[in-house]
Amino acid sequence: MWKKKKSGFPGGIHPTDGYDKAMTMHLPVREYWPETVTILAEQSFGGKCSLLVKPGDKVTAGSQIGKPEAFMAAPLHASVSGEVLEVKEVCQQNRMVLGCIVKREGEMERKPQAYESEMVSPEKYSREEILAGVRDGGLTGMGGAGFPTHKKYETDKPIDSLLINGAECEPFLTCDYRLMLEQGYGILNGICLLLKASGAKKAYLCIEDNKPEAISSLRKILEAARQDGKIKEVRNLEIVELPAKYPQGGERQLIQAVLGKEVPQGGLPADVGVIVSNVGTAKAAADMVLGGIPLIRRTVTVTGCVKEPGNYLVPVGTSVKELVELCGGVTVKENRIIAGGPMTGPCVASDWNGEEELFYVTKNTSGILVLPDRQEEEQPCIRCSGCANVCPAGLVPYQIEYAFLEEDYDLCEQLHASECIACGCCSYTCPAKRELSVRTRMARDMVKQRMRERAVKKA
Repeated sequence: MWKKKKSGFPGGIHPTDGYDKAMTMHLPVREYWPETVTILAEQSFGGKCSLLVKPGDKVTAGSQIGKPEAFMAAPLHASVSGEVLEVKEVCQQNRMVLGCIVKREGEMERKPQAYESEMVSPEKYSREEILAGVRDGGLTGMGGAGFPTHKKYETDKPIDSLLINGAECEPFLTCDYRLMLEQGYGILNGICLLLKASGAKKAYLCIEDNKPEAISSLRKILEAARQDGKIKEVRNLEIVELPAKYPQGGERQLIQAVLGKEVPQGGLPADVGVIVSNVGTAKAAADMVLGGIPLIRRTVTVTGCVKEPGNYLVPVGTSVKELVELCGGVTVKENRIIAGGPMTGPCVASDWNGEEELFYVTKNTSGILVLPDRQEEEQPCIRCSGCANVCPAGLVPYQIEYAFLEEDYDLCEQLHASECIACGCCSYTCPAKRELSVRTRMARDMVKQRMRERAVKKA
């Protein structure tokens, strides 16, 4: 008997039953303005900027304070108005990074603007003006590695489809959900701008079906705009409801699930005529182009083993220690502090006592998660192939792990380790508690380095 072909991407897991999201998804976003911010010159790994300010300088919220020096960097702006106290190296997730410490002066409350409560036509903005706004506003991907947004949209490849990622499949995180629920107009206005900037024929706002209130709210706004008929872009915007499955929000998985296209090995979404951006990035595009506000603050989920979990709108450079204290502190002595979600976020501290600084919020900080510290001992691999069954990239992680431990990097390359997306599905499902995700990711990085070195020798 023929089996019905399933849509979506292969593999994937269901890591929780929804209790994790329920901790914060029904709590409105609260604003928090710290007395000082520490704005890092490197907002994402490899995205280094040179700072344009020195101690004693006065800065205004939104003024540029950093100039990109690397391919992965975007312009950097002051997230508060005040005085630069120091420019020094600070510890950020076990690395020393140059930071600009600004003491806030005055109140920072901002009145809502028209584009946040009604649909606004992007007709008067040219593609070039939108791209300039995205670039000058320092926009980066706000749901992943922090790749500069303008570089995606300045591709010379023809783009057919724009995917806006509202899946938020990572457990515990709800910052995107609250953004979609509370800032629907801003997000949809931003999508219309990005649709025009991309040159795509159609945009898809992709949301998992465990967020019905956000889907309903956004559809009502979109339907009203279509009936009004004044904004032509909304006719080419569709809200797609996807089944909740991790990692639904991965770029390649989202493209496969929505469009049925596969990004070629070593390729980019643009190679199949697609650009993928996060809902937070869409809202940031509206903020910059329609409101003149660069990317200087973002919503962050603080959750897990804290007294009062929640979502907070904070300026870039906010102390994570302060945010955890704002939530009443940690509730377990033996703990792990995760920067982001539990599947992909790095552990930045263990058994944290609330005294040392943890790290500072960057443009792509989606969450701070406190989990109980559980020590689990690795066991020998039993060759169950569970990791291969759940790998959304179609890899065989236990074989890659073996090759990596044997330092057989040729075999790692033959096993396509370069295609690992570091989603963590393999480690999650492994009954032997092998560190598959870590080693497969290290194998990926080694293979990519070898590929780059070969390319340089040929050039």
